[in-house]
Amino acid sequence: MVEGNMLIVIFLLSLAALFFMILKMNIEPFVTLIVVAFVTALVLGFPLADIPGLITTGFGNTLTGVGILIGLGVIFGQFLGVSGAIEKIAEAVLRVFGIKRSAAGLSLTGIAVSIPVFFDAAFVILSGLVKSLSSRTGISIVTFVTSLGVGLIVSHSMIAPTPGPLVVAENTGADLGLFILYGIICAIPAAMIGGYFYGSFIGKRIKTMPEELEDDIAVPDKVEGRKEISTGLSFFMLGLPIILILLNTVTDLWLEEGTASQILGFIGDKNVALLISVIVGLIVLKPYIHVPYKTLYDEAINSAGMIILVTGAGGAFGAVINQSGIGDYLIETMQGWSIPVLILAFIFSQILRASLGSATVALVTTSSILGPMAGELGVSPILLGLAICAGAIGLSLPNDSGFWVVNKFGRLTIPQTIQAWSIGGFIAGLSALGMVYLLNLLSGILPGL
Repeated sequence: MVEGNMLIVIFLLSLAALFFMILKMNIEPFVTLIVVAFVTALVLGFPLADIPGLITTGFGNTLTGVGILIGLGVIFGQFLGVSGAIEKIAEAVLRVFGIKRSAAGLSLTGIAVSIPVFFDAAFVILSGLVKSLSSRTGISIVTFVTSLGVGLIVSHSMIAPTPGPLVVAENTGADLGLFILYGIICAIPAAMIGGYFYGSFIGKRIKTMPEELEDDIAVPDKVEGRKEISTGLSFFMLGLPIILILLNTVTDLWLEEGTASQILGFIGDKNVALLISVIVGLIVLKPYIHVPYKTLYDEAINSAGMIILVTGAGGAFGAVINQSGIGDYLIETMQGWSIPVLILAFIFSQILRASLGSATVALVTTSSILGPMAGELGVSPILLGLAICAGAIGLSLPNDSGFWVVNKFGRLTIPQTIQAWSIGGFIAGLSALGMVYLLNLLSGILPGL
């Protein structure tokens, strides 16, 4: 097996090969990811007999988490689209925030939703709003994808009881209530800067509109006399899977183990919650849908198929990088760096996020190393934990399955995904670190710091 600095070199070369094959040679991302995963494994020195199993396991493990979710999410999105529910919700967002600030409204929505709901589920559920708001406002779809995606990932990485931040709070010994409070204080400005403001900036330079893209979410035909769905029912249907998933969080936090907690935990599983929502939508939205259900299912399956393949392939590539030992090597290297502890925590988490492709893995790994050292490092456990969380926000690359979820459901090209999602998240992470340092200036004044 390859060791030392060559691990970093091979990782960077694999990314360069990935971008070259997709962007210059126009090879399908699914094929490219699988090919690069095999070649990278060979170069890293994995035994030949182990490579197919490693890649298929990485592919399968990724789809264990998101495969069913993507399929049901696309069907659910079709129901919301053809019934007119997404249009009604978009109208409501515009009434509250106005055209100019509609992207800010979507970013704030993302922050709130991603506290109880995992990033991938939340993005799938809310992605229909991106196209609708862009169509209604004339604002680039890139702006809305950036606002939503960054809002979701900031919350996912910084605000407990999302699992990653929850583990960070535990490993650093931070008071959970105060950790949540200061996490929110850091998350909102970070999401606004990296999501809304940067999204508005980059959207003006990438004038991509929905009509220029593949129409993979059905839009209701304007039929005279057609029964119109209410705004209340539209919000109920959009919120149903979110509310059901929230049951899982409530169960873990407040209910003791027993029959009731098992039932609520089962219903709150993201796959079960979306399945229930699809079934409810099939019944409740029927009066508002004037398209044959078989047509909807066929369109959904066609859309979901490639998304599932590409997302799984991204997980396969990530598994090769993860198993190479690059994480362990980076841990050993960075522990000898003589830099301020909050910046070290941020960089440590950021590099692991970029190299391993998982915000949660970066949070757990970094906090397990630095968390127990908070006392001897002379830093507030809360601030140390928040710096770790800030580092896990940005630099999502193609080895992150979330990169492909944003790419496909956001209807962006690969370069647009990097500009909007990867860079937007990086800016949000830096902004969150700035908020951590601002709180650090108030140590001894604010409670718990």
